Parts: sequence; structure tokens; C-alpha cells
Amino acid sequence: MSDPTSRLAAVNQQILADGERLPAVMLKDGTRVQTGTVATMLHNVARYNSGERGRVEVELETSVPTLIKVGLFELFPVEDWIAGTNPGRRFVGLAARKLLESR
Repeated sequence: MSDPTSRLAAVNQQILADGERLPAVMLKDGTRVQTGTVATMLHNVARYNSGERGRVEVELETSVPTLIKVGLFELFPVEDWIAGTNPGRRFVGLAARKLLESR
């Protein structure tokens, strides 16, 4: 499970009931993205805000490339995520900014 879509699918699977699966879908540009990423990110932000670190940070960082690809940070700019008072949202914003600046 080394490709990014498979890793993200495993992260997203955590919010689903037993036996449920989320599909990966192909965007018009040919990119495959894992569905459920926004819902899982919101769940993980809540975990982060409750004090969890380590694994939840990795899971949030794993979601960022897909969140960028689907346009989340065009609708809700990275700087808004960083400037807010929500620590989990700030973590996601900083991770997104780091990835966007490295491109």
C-alpha cells in the first residue's frame, strides 16, 4: 500500500462502518482521488483539537495533496486556515502552505 491513493484510502476507511468502502474516482484531468477525504479530514481535525498528535498529524498531512487537488484551498484559502483559532485547522493550513510552496 505504498501509493498515495491507497494510503489515503486506508486513512479514510477509519471513519466508515464495517464493510463499507469509499471509491477512488477519476477527475476530468485523469487524476484519481480518494473520496471521503474531506469528511475524514474534519474527523481528524476534531481528534487533533482534542489533543491527539503523532498518527493524526500524519493522517492530516496525507490528506493535503487531495484537498489541494479538489480545490478546497481555492474555496477556503490556506491563509484563512492558518489565521483562525482552531489548532487542527491551523495544522492543515500550515501543511497545505508547505506543500504548495514546495511546488
